[in-house]
Amino acid sequence: MPPARPDPGEALVEAAGEAFEDARFEDALAHAEEALRASPRSVGALQYRAAALAELGRLDEARAAYDAALAVGKDDLDLLFGAADFHVNVLQEEDTDRELVERGLVLARRGAKLARKAGDPALAGEFAWLEGAGLNQLGESRAALARLTEAEDALPDSVEVRVEQGFALYELCRFDEALAVLLRAEALDPEEPWTQHHLGLVAERRGDAAEARRRFARAHRLDPKAFPEPIALTPAEFERAVEDALAEIPEQVRRYLANVAITVEDLPTSDDLLASDPPLSPAILGLFRGAPYGQKVSMDPWSHLPSAIVLFQKNLERFARSREELIQEIGVTLVHEVGHFLGLDEDELWARGLD
Repeated sequence: MPPARPDPGEALVEAAGEAFEDARFEDALAHAEEALRASPRSVGALQYRAAALAELGRLDEARAAYDAALAVGKDDLDLLFGAADFHVNVLQEEDTDRELVERGLVLARRGAKLARKAGDPALAGEFAWLEGAGLNQLGESRAALARLTEAEDALPDSVEVRVEQGFALYELCRFDEALAVLLRAEALDPEEPWTQHHLGLVAERRGDAAEARRRFARAHRLDPKAFPEPIALTPAEFERAVEDALAEIPEQVRRYLANVAITVEDLPTSDDLLASDPPLSPAILGLFRGAPYGQKVSMDPWSHLPSAIVLFQKNLERFARSREELIQEIGVTLVHEVGHFLGLDEDELWARGLD
């Protein structure tokens, strides 16, 4: 019997993998596409093509490429992890909508189940970390902590898991616990910028302004692109930015604002955050205080007080990279809080595109 012919696609997939590991993403893409011409259903080639497109910032193409790869290799654990990570961590950086994060959660859950079935607890822990990260993004930090506990059990020395746990605890206003977890993350890797940023957020909530500035500055030094220096306006400058934002809001929305006081505070108070269960995120950009439009109840002793929208200056400034972005975000926040004034809950706001 003559020897089997070597599969040209296999060598090309290996070449794509080597190029990808060397951060030569254009070469990785070229090798993967050549491999697909030889073997159109090669899961490895499909995966490297999707991953290379993602690294090159061609995110719409990467999404389509991951969908094509999953149609062929829906049970491939490496592919599932790459696709879940793309939806949870890469698209998240582009401020994408929650449906894509939910897609990442579906993939992560499937991967975790298959990894447990395959007897690979470490990989199951990696998938659990992705689940926790996705749940945090969706504002479901209690559920995130449960998944991150599984991840921690499997990956006790993972900085990523500790950072995500610390963020979940911060979101739940459990600041002392968040500090302890984040300090453990720092001990594992003092150069991780997300650890420094989250430690800054916790210090800010604990009232240690000097420590917060030090941590934020360190995060900026470690990763200036991810953590640019926030713009810092005087109260008068911020008030002018609010006025500019109001001028850009559609008239039909601005009409409702005539019935609402707009105030500015540095950060939400503990009472603001702990008034609901689960607590509100300390990073909220604005808050509606008062009774919804047309629903003031005379028996309520507070119903005579005017409704107000509070803008949180430090959180808004941290969110924006320029005055123009700040004005835009103030406008988005005001429209969102007008939705609450009209009696809409978070799900209704999301359904109407006001989240």
